[in-house]
Amino acid sequence: MTGESGDRGTGGWPVDDQDAIAPPHSSSPSQGQASSPQGHAGSRQGRLPQPPPPQGQRPDQPYGQPQRPAPGPQGSGPGPGQHPHQPHWPQQPPPVPPAPTVAAPQRIEPQRQSRWGARSYTDGPSQEDTDPRWQSHPVHDFDAATDALPYPEHAPAGGAPNTAAAPHHADPSGTRDADDDRGSAVESPDHATDRATDPAGSTPDAAATVSAADVIGARRRGKKPLVITLVVLLLLGVVGGALVVPDVANRLALPWAPNAPQQPPPEPVAVSRSLMGPEEAVRAPTPAGVSAALEKAASSEALGTLSGSVVDPVTGTALWERDADKPLPPASTTKVLTAAAALLSIDHTATLTTRVVNGPDPGSVVLVAGGDPTLSSAGKGEDTLYTDAARLNDLVKQVRTSAGDVDTVYLDTSTYQGGRRAPGWEPGDAPSTYAAPIEPVMLDGGRTSLSNEDAPRTGDPAAALAAEFAKRLGASVGGSASASARDATVLGEVYSAPLTVLIADVLTASDNVLAEAVARQVALANDQPASFGGAATAIKRVLDDAGFDVSGVTLADGSGLSSKNAVPARLLTDIIAAAAGDPADPTTAKLRPLLTGLPVAGGTGTLIDRYGRESPGNGWVRAKTGTLSGVNTLAGVVLTKSGRLLVFSLMSSGTGPSSARPALDAVASALRGCGCR
Repeated sequence: MTGESGDRGTGGWPVDDQDAIAPPHSSSPSQGQASSPQGHAGSRQGRLPQPPPPQGQRPDQPYGQPQRPAPGPQGSGPGPGQHPHQPHWPQQPPPVPPAPTVAAPQRIEPQRQSRWGARSYTDGPSQEDTDPRWQSHPVHDFDAATDALPYPEHAPAGGAPNTAAAPHHADPSGTRDADDDRGSAVESPDHATDRATDPAGSTPDAAATVSAADVIGARRRGKKPLVITLVVLLLLGVVGGALVVPDVANRLALPWAPNAPQQPPPEPVAVSRSLMGPEEAVRAPTPAGVSAALEKAASSEALGTLSGSVVDPVTGTALWERDADKPLPPASTTKVLTAAAALLSIDHTATLTTRVVNGPDPGSVVLVAGGDPTLSSAGKGEDTLYTDAARLNDLVKQVRTSAGDVDTVYLDTSTYQGGRRAPGWEPGDAPSTYAAPIEPVMLDGGRTSLSNEDAPRTGDPAAALAAEFAKRLGASVGGSASASARDATVLGEVYSAPLTVLIADVLTASDNVLAEAVARQVALANDQPASFGGAATAIKRVLDDAGFDVSGVTLADGSGLSSKNAVPARLLTDIIAAAAGDPADPTTAKLRPLLTGLPVAGGTGTLIDRYGRESPGNGWVRAKTGTLSGVNTLAGVVLTKSGRLLVFSLMSSGTGPSSARPALDAVASALRGCGCR
């Protein structure tokens, strides 16, 4: 049955045993080779040395071909020397295919062991190394199923298989000799019996023969679990790596997240909704305690000439004083007086109105100034410089809706009277980055740029507003209009923020232009002309009427920009203490918004760059600042460590701001750190 169970019909070797060496194929030996198996093997590169031909085989017969017996008489038994169970041989041996082209042998390290036993690579390369028919089959067998494949029984002791031996049949008992498992070349008795009974080239048991496709498929099935395991491990690694990323861990609230709480949340604490005044929370400070706390800070030479006052707003007790009744230039702390007078005499919800009415000629309009310097040029979506400021665009839309096309814009500024600059102002004060000539209407406080709070101010803010308004209407500016024009039909009007918001902007940013606008409203509310003089008179009168001592007070403006102003420290302390007092007092109730407008130390307004993080007063001091040439002032409140609110005013003169400001801040911080008892 040769030609059916071997390697592609070329011999008696099973195709599925991939570690086996294919039997040699040869045509009739050439001269000089017929009598020598070694010569036959040596003529083909890559062939293993062949053992001597079996007994009874002619030397000139191709190696591996069985001896064909002489024919006997028909019907007679086997011929001489013929095995009784040997099958009938064909009359002619099957043709032997030509030998394939074989690559040169190569030395392979490290050594490996063949299926039939150890083989030294010094003997030459094996057929699986050189025969191209074996190059597609890996040497190592990873599938356990191939362990049951039949083994050639007649492997010589040297490790090379006997090409004339018959394939080994599967053991019916399902076991193999131990020598087979170890790859030994020693034959077992079972193998000898098989060789004696099975002729060479007989067909192996079909159950023991496995095709190459089965072996490859089994090997692929063996790799599939490994691939799945690697993919799962890779996914687990990716997920695990993602979970340790801080942002992911924080978002998922994982236990190892950086922002995870280190301890369980505390138990809720019962909270009382009732508020306790300072006098019920801690003991009142004493003058001796405050004096001791301020002794060092108030003695600094950087303060020059210092006057000041510290008051307990709950009891009204003066805890510390130094020349508190001496009038000195207050600089921008003058705004405390202006804001107090406005809160005491004007409705807190009052606004400043800018109005447009019909003009004297067809197609003309009159812009009536109402004293609002916060009107904004900002477009849609842009921020305004002042809090909740009215927008010029809104006024333009109203006028277009009411009047249609406009040819000419007139301006009415008759609300204000007197000069545009106060006595005591320096020539360079207006226009400047901190002030402009005072007029009853302007855009963005007279600034030339909306994006920069410290931009230079214009020298003619009302005219600049009229020109911008006419431009947006597509009209021209026609000049001034008489005061009688304000009684005409209203075409549009816009409103500023309420008074309390305006005062907060005045105190926080120390805005001089807005302070003067508020001072004129105090004058108008108290039947005084809307001028610098009228505002000064009205402010003093309102404060006096509220019970404050204004003797010795001199005012030339409402912003403190004038060097002619003079105010004693005691008045500043008294006004702020009244704002921090008992809210049941009508005066305190009106003055309370003054406290909310004071800058926060290290946090807002003019104190944002003072009181560093290491300063005890950072965040605990709220005060109005004041600076002129040679004048530095600070007036406000501080919450002590013992929980007591104290009011103070400090006025320094004779030194520059670079040295006086830190010294003033140190005094206020000393109040923060004392129990003062």
